[in-house]
Amino acid sequence: MNLDDVREILALMRDNGLSEFEIEREGLRLRLRKETVVTVAAAPALPTGTVAPVVVADPAVASGTGGGASVEAPATGPDTADEIELAVVKSPIVGTFYRSSEPSAPAFVAIGTTVKKGQVLCIIEAMKLMNEIDSEYDGEIVNVYVENGQPVQYGERLFAIRTA
Repeated sequence: MNLDDVREILALMRDNGLSEFEIEREGLRLRLRKETVVTVAAAPALPTGTVAPVVVADPAVASGTGGGASVEAPATGPDTADEIELAVVKSPIVGTFYRSSEPSAPAFVAIGTTVKKGQVLCIIEAMKLMNEIDSEYDGEIVNVYVENGQPVQYGERLFAIRTA
């Protein structure tokens, strides 16, 4: 495998919208991963006692079944918007999502938990093997997309982390 092969693979990833690619050829294993960072504009504060409307772009998001759409927040002017960097941790495999090592144990992380790079976030069971999913980022958990015991697909969103 030479540099032209790698460039060709990168072009295929870009053209097909792939975030991860892995190939093994002649004893050489190449794994490419594109980091996903989502930018969210903070919504303006509402008067006490009011409820903010939320527009869901995809019914799958509202039902909690996943999907690639996002929840839209009210637009704010460029002068008042605070930009928040969110890193999305996605499932690297197909399997069953578990928030803790056993049913009676506390969850590895919850919303508001500060995490370090390499810290265990969850376990995904695939073919009777328990795979620990580690954080690739330092930051704070701001969202958990999957319920405990639910099946997950490759590339499905698991956590959103506000990067430090």
